[in-house]
Amino acid sequence: MEADSVMIWPRMEPFLLGVLQLSVDTLQFLLFLYIQQLNRMSLRTSLIGEEWPSHRTRSPSPSDREAKTSSQNKNWDDQAHLSFVQSHLAEILELLAEPDQLSQSGQALRDCQISLEAVRSLGLLLEGSFSRSNAVQPVHRLLNKPPLQAKAGYCTLSRSFPLYKLLSCLQQILILNPFGITACLHSGKKLAWAQQVEGAMKRAKIARNTHTAPPGSKMVLMSQVFRQTLAKTSEKLTGANIKIHRCSEAFIYLLSPLRSVSVDKCRDSTVVLGPVETSVHVHSCHNVRLVCVAGRIAVGASSHCTVHALTPTNPLLLPGNTDITLGPFHTFYPSLEDHMASVGLAVVPNAWDRPLVLGTEGLVNPESACYRLLPPAEFHTMAVPFKIEGDTCEVPGELPPQYQAALDEKHKRIQDWQKTVMEARLNEEQKQQFQDLVEVKFHEWLLETGHRQELDSLIPPTVTSLKDPNGPATDTHQVKDIKHIRIGRAVGQSPMAC
Repeated sequence: MEADSVMIWPRMEPFLLGVLQLSVDTLQFLLFLYIQQLNRMSLRTSLIGEEWPSHRTRSPSPSDREAKTSSQNKNWDDQAHLSFVQSHLAEILELLAEPDQLSQSGQALRDCQISLEAVRSLGLLLEGSFSRSNAVQPVHRLLNKPPLQAKAGYCTLSRSFPLYKLLSCLQQILILNPFGITACLHSGKKLAWAQQVEGAMKRAKIARNTHTAPPGSKMVLMSQVFRQTLAKTSEKLTGANIKIHRCSEAFIYLLSPLRSVSVDKCRDSTVVLGPVETSVHVHSCHNVRLVCVAGRIAVGASSHCTVHALTPTNPLLLPGNTDITLGPFHTFYPSLEDHMASVGLAVVPNAWDRPLVLGTEGLVNPESACYRLLPPAEFHTMAVPFKIEGDTCEVPGELPPQYQAALDEKHKRIQDWQKTVMEARLNEEQKQQFQDLVEVKFHEWLLETGHRQELDSLIPPTVTSLKDPNGPATDTHQVKDIKHIRIGRAVGQSPMAC
């Protein structure tokens, strides 16, 4: 196989650390610090007069400038990833060199060598495959096989690469991530949903590459979903990286074991997730309610958001948050515990109420932070309004005692009220008047709180509304293992099947 049939690209999630461990690879941590320049603010550069760790690449390329103007959050921008790595690749490789391979000014010597062990650390940033194979491999494995061994100048005796040969080789085969967001939008399988041509739903984009992407690179992208309920449990979601972007007044239920989830620039929405193996990252959101079991949770630059979580690690509250509420995980669906076991998550330990609050100078005193723990008096359990096969019939683990006590008190008040009504001995006309009054007050409450829209959007679509007029290229299979529970009157929009 010829060398030009090899493709290497920046990893889909290169700018987030993996699951927290007791130790990290030093070189990978150094690379992680270096690539924070991707989101560097120009104001900081103008104030200090230089860029860390070097000023040699101060002028961005045209493609880099284009990426900056087209995306405020470059973690979503595949082109920004590629442009950054291309323009900084020489410095990235120099960071992997031993000190005796560098001059006093920190520049690589002409005969600088990079060890195979050091190149292994590049796996944090780069991965790839041979074009005739779908198997994605870390970059050091590709470089250690013919024909790239010779092209990169690998020496079996010293187990190292000449820096400049390695740099030239990587520059020639570096491409845009074929399993990233851009590729998913352009060539991924588009997903149809009920009433997709009505109103603001024309803007919505829902696509996936799960039918072609290898494990670890599967993606489902949901963008600009507006005033709709989207619900799905499917093998198509299992192990996928989920991107939820600019959704508004939406209710999203993704009830399958997932790999990672990003919720970006959403507002006035509810997101309920199946167990997430690695991390859930909420960024630039307003008034979003997130319900999840996850390996790690991070919230940044968000306001008036509520997170109900079950997580073995301390939630990360990043800079820029205001009025964040943390509450215990408070729902279930029948296959939840099976899904938790499949991604290696259990009910203990659970650190939902012990966040790490990060400021610009490091950890912040939690007592002065802009978050609160949900008061027990405001606590209610949440019902997932779908019927699914499975054995889970209650919230996994036990609720914290103060929250369980609050629920018991609410149940007692309901029982006391029912007893009072029974003892009133109303006649049939009085019962009807009383029932009408309760229904009026209930619907007023639904409208005032916004819950009416949530209930109305659960009305199931007709079978014909899910048909795709564009033919077989679109995935329009209705979810077979989710059945909607009809609540309220049929006055709203239909839920989406994706």
